[in-house]
Amino acid sequence: MKLISRVAVAALLLAPAAQAQTPDGLMKQDAATSGATDVASSGFEAPVTPPEEAKDTTEADISAGALLTTGNARSLSATSAGKFRLRRAVNQFSAAASINYARSAASPDDDVETTVENYQGKLRYDRFVSGSFAVFLALSARRDRFQGLDLRLNLDPGVAYYFVDDKKQQLWAELGYDLQYDVRRDENITAAALDGTVLDKAETRHNGRAFAGYSNDVSETVSFNTGVEFLKDVETSENWRLNWDAALSSSIGSGFSVATTFSLKYDNNPLPKVKTTDTVTAISLVYKLL
Repeated sequence: MKLISRVAVAALLLAPAAQAQTPDGLMKQDAATSGATDVASSGFEAPVTPPEEAKDTTEADISAGALLTTGNARSLSATSAGKFRLRRAVNQFSAAASINYARSAASPDDDVETTVENYQGKLRYDRFVSGSFAVFLALSARRDRFQGLDLRLNLDPGVAYYFVDDKKQQLWAELGYDLQYDVRRDENITAAALDGTVLDKAETRHNGRAFAGYSNDVSETVSFNTGVEFLKDVETSENWRLNWDAALSSSIGSGFSVATTFSLKYDNNPLPKVKTTDTVTAISLVYKLL
């Protein structure tokens, strides 16, 4: 009897140790409550939005595409572009440049002539002053032979509001002022004079500006970007322009992707003998540098 009692006491003493060796997935029970319920704490609550550092990014890529035909019809077209964006906390800097060029002849007897020639560049700085609200300053330049421009310079200060502002996705709208300075080609000035229209070599316009943009890295392999810009001369009702750009790219591996881009430029009051609308559609090979 005494032996049985001693065995029982030993079993009770060893029970906690045995239970401690039982796998957690079989025996562990979480407490229903910690014994304290706090709905307020000292100091400020943690922000709901992610920290600014989570949006930091460095992006850079270059792209190029070309088409060559020979024989009965001869043509050569090329397009190239580069983009860069740097985001650090509340500061964002971006830069972009592109070239589009083409020469063609409709028949073997015709001389090859330049049919597309434009060069574009843009610099921009954004400062996020309060949450999704930002101020910015942008400077862009364009040289376009067939729009009659030796130079079109645009200086754009304004404000922007980012409805979505993530590292991989941005949706925003802008309002601001646009200072446009045009230097016209001599050939277009001469052609206008022959039709009885006198054009100055240079012209300055003061415009109101509105813009809406969207950028999304849909996945690791697909990205989409688009933007629509409207500019209206504050002094002359017929002087207004509309610009739309869109790009869809898909990765093919090793930092390379294929991009399809579309650009539309509409000028409601262009130079004489210049059409109101220009479009460029291109398929390019893109290499992601950063």
